[in-house]
Amino acid sequence: MPPAALKHESPLLELLRIAGPTVATMTSYTVMQFADKWLVSRLGPEFVGGQGNGGLVAWLPQSIAMGMFTVVNTYVSQNMGASKPERGPAYAWNALYLAVAWYVVFLLPMPSFLPWMFRVAGVEEGQTALAATYGSILLYGGLLNLWTRAISQFFYGMHQASVVMVAGIAANVVNIVISALLVFGNEPWPEDFGWFGRALEPVAVAMGIPPMGIAGSAYGTIIATAVEFAIPMAVFLGPKLNAKYQTRAAWRVSWQHLKEIIRTGWAAGLMFGNEMICWGYFMVHLVSGFGKAHASAGWIAHQYMSLSFMPAVGLSVAATAIVGKYMGANRPDIAERRAWLAVALAAGYMGLCGVCFVVFRGALMRFFIEEGTPPAEVEELVRLGSLMLIATACFQLFDAGAMVLSGALRGAGDTVVPGVATVVTSWGIIVGLGTLLTYLYPQLESLGAWIGAAVYIFTLCVILLLRFASGRWKTIKLLKPETGTQDVAGTTDGIV
Repeated sequence: MPPAALKHESPLLELLRIAGPTVATMTSYTVMQFADKWLVSRLGPEFVGGQGNGGLVAWLPQSIAMGMFTVVNTYVSQNMGASKPERGPAYAWNALYLAVAWYVVFLLPMPSFLPWMFRVAGVEEGQTALAATYGSILLYGGLLNLWTRAISQFFYGMHQASVVMVAGIAANVVNIVISALLVFGNEPWPEDFGWFGRALEPVAVAMGIPPMGIAGSAYGTIIATAVEFAIPMAVFLGPKLNAKYQTRAAWRVSWQHLKEIIRTGWAAGLMFGNEMICWGYFMVHLVSGFGKAHASAGWIAHQYMSLSFMPAVGLSVAATAIVGKYMGANRPDIAERRAWLAVALAAGYMGLCGVCFVVFRGALMRFFIEEGTPPAEVEELVRLGSLMLIATACFQLFDAGAMVLSGALRGAGDTVVPGVATVVTSWGIIVGLGTLLTYLYPQLESLGAWIGAAVYIFTLCVILLLRFASGRWKTIKLLKPETGTQDVAGTTDGIV
């Protein structure tokens, strides 16, 4: 890369310029789920568990594809670093085509199996019906979510995350409004909604919207996701980017680009998907298996955990983009310094979240408990959720390190070792140790599973720390200078 193409700016400012919008963007889907959980919590505690179980199971098959799409960021950023940004749009287009294939093969058939899956997992009959309703709607609308995540990776790689941030903010506004209208409809709204309820309830009455309950929150999320996809796609196809990078001309299916995305991305997809499967087993079977109270408290704690780690996921995405750029510019030394800076920022934020989980655990749990819930039930939910939040606080720093280092390695094209490490440790510790603790120490109840989760995150962080510190990722040559395509031999030597 010509020296003039590398901007001379503060490392912190460079990271924040990319990470700031990315963090806001990566929290978008989580905030939508948070809003859905808050809305349905007013219908009763059992709806919280149903929404959580349904949302997680719907996320599982999507997470594999979305993990694969993260390497679009890698290729786009490395080509930009190599002063060949016009090669990036082809990766975005072919990720969109992969999304269609994934949707048809995996997402569309899945709703038929959801009731059976929840019954096998031991979920109570009432929550099974709620979870299957919510999850099925998200799966049928899942193509929009896959497309959104695929096109977003292009803008991350081009260091234009602000485009996706605007889309995420717009989507969340749409989600909270539409979901509320559809959940409660023209029936009386909860009194504690304040000005929000007073503004929207007359709209629902005037429009004659029937209350849809938990299904309404899922439809609201799908509509909001459509908005979140439409905005970056419009910019991608717009005259400015097309004139600069020929984004429209790259629309054709390219087997070469498809192979590159799959060849480099399969391990990242395996890492994302496998971890979600194990977390699904953790939440649906190990935690929810102890009863409705454990399920509801667990999903409330998990929602706060998501709010804490999603900004770190955003920093991980930013680390992928920055490391990719400097690897493309043949400056692994700068890439390494930027990665450590991202780790420090993520650890600082998640450490603060951990302190809040401990100090404010009671208030955080009560926020999701409907007024009028029997006092004994409230106290049990607060007791269980408080223990879970304390367990979550114990692994915040390690979670920050694991996520950001994984993103940094992905920016260099080092995906196999992190992927394999995630598979082995998640099955061995989340599933294996978590199950063992719940059976050997039943007096711990679902807390045994949370202890297993803490051990898993600590172990994975240590493995990824050692991998990054070894410096092997610096030898990977993902692009050929003369073509900008994948160097297969270089990838094999560098990753393994």
